[in-house]
Amino acid sequence: MKATFLGHAAVSLSDGETSILIDPFLTGNPQAKISADEVEANYIVLTHGHGDHVGDTVAIAERTGATCIATYELALWLQSKGCDVHPMGIGGAHDFPFGSVRYTVAHHSGGVGELGDRYVGNPGGVIIDFGGKLVHHAGDTALTYDMKLIAERFAIDLAFLPIGSNFTMDIDDAVKATGFIRPRKVVPVHYNTWPPIEADPQDFAAKVSERTATEPVILAPMESVEI
Repeated sequence: MKATFLGHAAVSLSDGETSILIDPFLTGNPQAKISADEVEANYIVLTHGHGDHVGDTVAIAERTGATCIATYELALWLQSKGCDVHPMGIGGAHDFPFGSVRYTVAHHSGGVGELGDRYVGNPGGVIIDFGGKLVHHAGDTALTYDMKLIAERFAIDLAFLPIGSNFTMDIDDAVKATGFIRPRKVVPVHYNTWPPIEADPQDFAAKVSERTATEPVILAPMESVEI
């Protein structure tokens, strides 16, 4: 299974047959090197309702017929836009042909619309079992002690954690989160897209290597890691 970083917090997972997009914010994303009409998806998984995560979901789903997996209120909003949806809740899991999706706790917010002021439910992280490989995308979140529960139940192969601070964890909190979750590999996301979330991924990688047993992987947009 190949995981490709698309910029900001957008990620593509593919095994050559099934493609899953996570938080596909491409249009208006200064880091993106691929456009929304160039990506393929069988499924789109959303962590929460902000524009820099919902992104191009509606347009991509309309073009590809992808099923959109999201928390309940966000899924209903997507359904109102004509998307095929599978609504879920925090703590819930569901089996799909590729494996499963489970929503985890995230401390953040979530709203859609031009002003981002239409509340569309709790934010979350996700654990995606894709053909037996476990990928955790934390979404936008603060550091939370609940992350220790992930390591107690799951052996995460690859984690995507925000490091940009201001809206999410900063580097030191993300390093602590890495120690809680204990993934085999961790990729920093949600940084350097705009000035308020500037962060040094090399600093994150050095601290992860020093303080945890996890392998840090820094990906530029369109670079991939295989697990």
